Amino acid sequence: DPGAQRTPRHAQLAAPGPVVLREGEEGAGSGHDRPGGSELRMAGGPLRSWVVVGTPARVLLVWASLTGAPAVPPAWALGHHHARRRFGSEQEVRRTVTGYQERGLPLDAVHLDVDHFDERQVFTVDRDRFPKLPVLADELRRDGIHLVSVVDPAVGAAPGNAVYDSGLAEDAFVRDASGRLVEGVVGPGESVYPDFTHARVRAWWGGLYAERLAQGFAGFWHDLDEPTSFTAFGEPTLPRSARYALDGRGGDHREAHNVYGLCMARAAYEGVRELVPEQRPFVFSRSGWAGLQRYGGTWSGGVASGWPGLRASLALVVGLGLCGVPYSGPDVGGSDGSPSPELFLRWFQLGAYLPLFRTHADPRAGRGEPWEFGDEVLAHARAALLERRRLLPYFVTLAHLARRTGAPYVRPLWWGSPEDRGLRDCGDAFLLGDALLVAPVLDPGTDRRAVHLPRGVWYDTATQRAYEGPGQVLVDAPLSRIPVLARAGAVLPVRGEDGGPELEVWAPARGRTGGGLVVRDAGDGFGEPETERYVARWEGREVVVEREGEDGVREPSHPVRIRGLAQGVSLPPGRAQM
Repeated sequence: DPGAQRTPRHAQLAAPGPVVLREGEEGAGSGHDRPGGSELRMAGGPLRSWVVVGTPARVLLVWASLTGAPAVPPAWALGHHHARRRFGSEQEVRRTVTGYQERGLPLDAVHLDVDHFDERQVFTVDRDRFPKLPVLADELRRDGIHLVSVVDPAVGAAPGNAVYDSGLAEDAFVRDASGRLVEGVVGPGESVYPDFTHARVRAWWGGLYAERLAQGFAGFWHDLDEPTSFTAFGEPTLPRSARYALDGRGGDHREAHNVYGLCMARAAYEGVRELVPEQRPFVFSRSGWAGLQRYGGTWSGGVASGWPGLRASLALVVGLGLCGVPYSGPDVGGSDGSPSPELFLRWFQLGAYLPLFRTHADPRAGRGEPWEFGDEVLAHARAALLERRRLLPYFVTLAHLARRTGAPYVRPLWWGSPEDRGLRDCGDAFLLGDALLVAPVLDPGTDRRAVHLPRGVWYDTATQRAYEGPGQVLVDAPLSRIPVLARAGAVLPVRGEDGGPELEVWAPARGRTGGGLVVRDAGDGFGEPETERYVARWEGREVVVEREGEDGVREPSHPVRIRGLAQGVSLPPGRAQM
């Protein structure tokens, strides 16, 4: 059962070691037609291997059964997030939110970085710059905007710091072989680090999130959780000799390093779930290990603000999905440098189709808000945001299906045809679920681009022109949008013009049928939502859409919009005529 929540012996598989992949032919990659090889060496601990044979969907299903089912984020976390390395004050947060609202830009979350802490101490608030943080959180929540807090693992080693004193009383911090506290240097200065590989320490840390919840935060962003230390230990983390509980087995940092972020995410997820049992926790982390998906997701960390960084962002999300972590995304625009207006817009347009959609600016590069890049960029960014808002019901469905099957939201083009080498070599486009193919613009000065199509009929969603795959087509990619194609026969849930759910149905190819699944979220709790199954087919000159269930076939539960005919037609449930 991929929904089972296991507690694997992480440390047995987490020691460092190199992985060498050998291609079947020089420079040509491997695969079913070109056998390759791999070599794995681990520095210690027993090595257990599983070999999974089958389609990509089967491999991810088995992987989820081994490492745990992906958590479903709260619905709001599938919207647009805005972060900045330094907001600086409540007034600046309000100014930013007002900027979004006055320009008609949807916004679902604002992230506060370490500048809102008191002296950068975790689980504190700077009362001078954020004197009424709970009031601010309430104001934002009334507008549908949620506050997300950064949380770092390092605890300032200063008597009088409540978290430090509490952790000493719990004997929660990492020590060396002689029993002395291991100290590093990071944001708060000299710091100590919780041993998250101990169940008692995870429970203590999870309880500390009560302070964040009381301040009005709705989600948590884990940073520097490798853990990072700038002390000269030889590496920017703790010394290899640092000792850990490793859930009773005991070991050093060589074994604990890889699972540290995973265990921190577990502490947060379980703590928040206990503190607010009626809500799904929202946790995402810079670091993790196999099983991170049980507690949330991840993001790119710092990405250089250049076209190579944009291209790497897509590769990262696709790769993480294939590694069992379906919820991820980059810092839109990059977090180290100043993007040009064109680069920011193309990154923004890509982000609108990725699971975690977050802008995050470096203070040296401005504020990272769409209106900072001129009126043209603002208009096109607004269109991307409104399309993301329209597709939210589809993202919710993909999130629930990921929990049930392990299948990522973002999939490589070869997901359904792993034997197609042309698709396997294509890394500049992706599938969003089964229904959509997204072809972002990854190079400057581009207004047309080639798109590799899997087999079947695909519609350009902007022009409704149909293309037959497999093969390559050239499509328009003006600055106003990136190419998005819909699979013929796809049925996907979207938000209608009245704000209610609607079914967008792309006409099947003649002589074929189509369909899709719709999962209607039962709120942000843990109730099991119903799955609706729809079928689309031709009946004479009409496209008929029906809902299939255990009690037979009936009309759809939502209004239906048929597309891919002569023009998009909005009709009551059921039928459209050619």
